[in-house]
Amino acid sequence: MTGNDTGNGTPSRVGLIGYGLAGSVFHAPLIAATAGLALDTVVTTAPERREQARAEFPGVRFAASPEELWERAGELDLIVVASPNKTHVPLATAALEAGLPVVVDKPVAGSAAEARALAALADERGLLLSVFHNRRWDNDFRTLARLVKGGELGDVQRFESRFERWRPRLKGGWRESGATEEIGGLLYDLGSHVVDQALVLFGPAATVYAEMDVRRPGAEADDDTFIALTHTNGVRSHLYVSATTAQLGPRFRVLGSEAGYVKYGLDPQEADLRDGKRPGAGAGGWGVEPESLWGRYGAGQSPLTGGGHPVESEPGDYPAYYAAVAAALREGTAPPVTAYEAAATLEVLEAARRSAREGGAISLAAGPTTG
Repeated sequence: MTGNDTGNGTPSRVGLIGYGLAGSVFHAPLIAATAGLALDTVVTTAPERREQARAEFPGVRFAASPEELWERAGELDLIVVASPNKTHVPLATAALEAGLPVVVDKPVAGSAAEARALAALADERGLLLSVFHNRRWDNDFRTLARLVKGGELGDVQRFESRFERWRPRLKGGWRESGATEEIGGLLYDLGSHVVDQALVLFGPAATVYAEMDVRRPGAEADDDTFIALTHTNGVRSHLYVSATTAQLGPRFRVLGSEAGYVKYGLDPQEADLRDGKRPGAGAGGWGVEPESLWGRYGAGQSPLTGGGHPVESEPGDYPAYYAAVAAALREGTAPPVTAYEAAATLEVLEAARRSAREGGAISLAAGPTTG
């Protein structure tokens, strides 16, 4: 096994299902870096992925199917589902029925109803169920949350959030499939992040309006999508996710009654993880970005012409997610993201898809989705 002991006993043993992008770049490194967790078994049949995992995590075991994990459930303490989206619900259900706590990559399901059913099953079994909405621990989001909570913007009136890329050619694979069962497309991929962040900052949405386009030749799933939310508190969120943006806009542009905050560029953690950097390893702080990338705060001028002043970015902190999972397993504390919270995001995504299809705003029931 590979992992860290808390010093208070044996670390919780983790079975990781899937070793593609989500499993190899995000989950495995973060699990292995977390005190109190140990990466025990990886489920993958691809020889090259097994070699990759073995090289980075010597001693890790392998399984050819999730069923092998259920057969030795007594040897594991947590299952992490990082496989393709369409497998999230059946695998999480099987793990819970085997008596195992579960972390599921986002989106946890294709519908809010499925997410709530999973949450109810976890509640019934008395087991942890959490969803990996890691972008709550982005440096820019943490900085913005601090500004909003501190009232430094006054009353927030409009929240603009962009997760844009320039990928004019298709990469292929299930993420770009138009088949409904695959739960592909940017609405459910990047849209899960931007909607979750908006709901965390400003509470439940009252209405949802969306435009979804398929722009690239040969594409089947949405690759250029806009979502507008009116929150129950009156804040308007304008959310953009795209693979066809030739000129990238600001990651955040937030306008309040007293001041605004504008931030360009993405949190550095994903790029660092892709490059093989690991939390706690080497010199320098994890998730820290240079001053040249800090957002700017002020009123009356464009930040691109020197208006306002730079605001130091909070360090990004993806390790905090699994630290909270380890604490929940050990102490029974609340998971870092609940399936009920994920269901609230999915409710908005479902309404967005319906809005884009019907061409009008969709009203949601008042109040948040909670457990």
